[in-house]
Amino acid sequence: MKKQERLPGYCFAAFTVIVWGSTFISSKVLLEFYTPAQIMLTRFVLAYCALWLLRPRRLALTLRQEGVFFLLGLLGCTAYFYTENTALSYTLASNVSIIVAAAPIFTAILAHFTGEERFRASTLLGFLVAFSGVILVVCNGTFVLKLNPRGDLLALAAAVCWAVYSVLLRRASRGLDSILVTRRTMFWGIVTAVPLVAAEGVPYPTAPLLTASGIANFLFLGLVGSALCFVLWNKAFRLLGVVTTNTFIYLMPFITIVAARIFLDEPISPLALVGAVLITAGVILSQRPSPAARRQTA
Repeated sequence: MKKQERLPGYCFAAFTVIVWGSTFISSKVLLEFYTPAQIMLTRFVLAYCALWLLRPRRLALTLRQEGVFFLLGLLGCTAYFYTENTALSYTLASNVSIIVAAAPIFTAILAHFTGEERFRASTLLGFLVAFSGVILVVCNGTFVLKLNPRGDLLALAAAVCWAVYSVLLRRASRGLDSILVTRRTMFWGIVTAVPLVAAEGVPYPTAPLLTASGIANFLFLGLVGSALCFVLWNKAFRLLGVVTTNTFIYLMPFITIVAARIFLDEPISPLALVGAVLITAGVILSQRPSPAARRQTA
């Protein structure tokens, strides 16, 4: 595929990580009133309803396909968000950010062994450069290393969940409408999230839903961060491939600290800016085609 034909995929992936890197601000506001599981379930319900209104027709699936979509909803929605948010309760946020940022390399390894995409040397080089930048950005001038096996393993589980979800999604969505695929995934995300909310036994507060802030933050998480971005991410997979698309995840930590600087007045250190340069370089290196691909396009 020529570079100009891949441009929409790059735009979809870049827009998505910018939004996902900013969603923590809405989540941080809502966590004052809701549990992580309640926020997760609410955003899935909003996303599902929006996608149903946008594409109100049924997605005909075989029993085996339905099983795959169950796994997509479980791993890419419920398990990923729940393990990541729970990890924050046991370990440092910097640990979680760094470990979850390893999801692209896990995806590349899994895609290679499942025959989805071949592992390239540029993928590994890009990972090493970008991951170094991620560490600088996440630490943001404050180097604190404090291991907590329980929290760190939960963060690792989140990264693995995302890698498996990514490879499964690429296979399951072939020949299907991206909106219907995302809607079905969200449906199973809702089904698997309900037991977690019920198990918490925490009353669901309705008062914040009557405020402009509560409504705006939930709409942003549900309609933009979930419905729109999951659809665009799926389209990016089709245009760029699962490995290339996931390399954009490296950008999220820097986007997050920029959003925190704008909306929460949190500082950005010079080391974080150096990290941003390394991340950008790593993403670019990851996009380099193999020598064989370069010869074919020459």
